[in-house]
Amino acid sequence: MKLIPTQLPEVLRIEPKVFGDSRGFFMESWNRTTFASIGLNVDFVQDNHSCSGKGVLRGLHYQLRQPQGKLVRVTSGAVYDVAVDLRRSSPNFGKWTGHELNAENKHMLWVPPGFAHGFLVLSESADFLYKTTDYYAPEHEHSVLWNDPAIGIRWPLEAEPALSAKDKAGSLLKDAQIYP
Repeated sequence: MKLIPTQLPEVLRIEPKVFGDSRGFFMESWNRTTFASIGLNVDFVQDNHSCSGKGVLRGLHYQLRQPQGKLVRVTSGAVYDVAVDLRRSSPNFGKWTGHELNAENKHMLWVPPGFAHGFLVLSESADFLYKTTDYYAPEHEHSVLWNDPAIGIRWPLEAEPALSAKDKAGSLLKDAQIYP
């Protein structure tokens, strides 16, 4: 397993060992001991799976109470995955990092608590899996606008994205409730 630093030091791209042959492939996507040995000593309490069509943008989501660390990956299709630092005390506050995750490269991204997270589906559809370090708590969930000019995410858009009502109503960073 290989850790690749991103522009935000706490957000890590993970390249698992993939063993492939004419029958297909095998990879270990989570092993507590292996992850602890590379510095990610985390406990996961919930697994989530979403399937979305091309052009769907989900995010930028975060929970102030019960903040979630997320280990994310794609098992079918491709997405552009984004994390934004929402910790006011961080030297990287308001900065973002984006990475393509797809079924072919099998890369994963570790998004720690204190970051907003979102993704845009690039393929006809995508199956997106994520393990979280705390439970989903809708009463504590917030959303920052995906296109906030103060953040300036360069989404690889071909057209206007398909958004949920919740994501359309997200806050600008300057008005958002954020981490200390």
